[in-house]
Amino acid sequence: MINWRDQHAQKEKVVNDALATNRKARHDYNIGETMEAGLELTGTEIKSIRAGRITIADGFVQIRNGQAWLDNVNISPFEQGNQFNHEPLRSRRLLLHKQQIRQLEAEVSQKGRRLFR
Repeated sequence: MINWRDQHAQKEKVVNDALATNRKARHDYNIGETMEAGLELTGTEIKSIRAGRITIADGFVQIRNGQAWLDNVNISPFEQGNQFNHEPLRSRRLLLHKQQIRQLEAEVSQKGRRLFR
């Protein structure tokens, strides 16, 4: 006997949560390892990113004072924002575990690798 639920089971949807990708970096460089990290953002930055107003082609990551920072990423000001709108090219902190930051720092210093978004 065939179960009705098995016949009409919904297929799992594959969700891509990435709001922006750096396709140029994948083309220009040999990507050895990828890592997913959170990003510390303000309210208007979140709204601008959801609207697709982000440019990450020239972005790169630096390790400063034991923290990972994302630099040179342009998040355009939110159109309906007020005087407290964010600065478009400010450095943004990446949310990583300390062990992950130490691993990245060691690989960059020993092997001469680059970190970018």
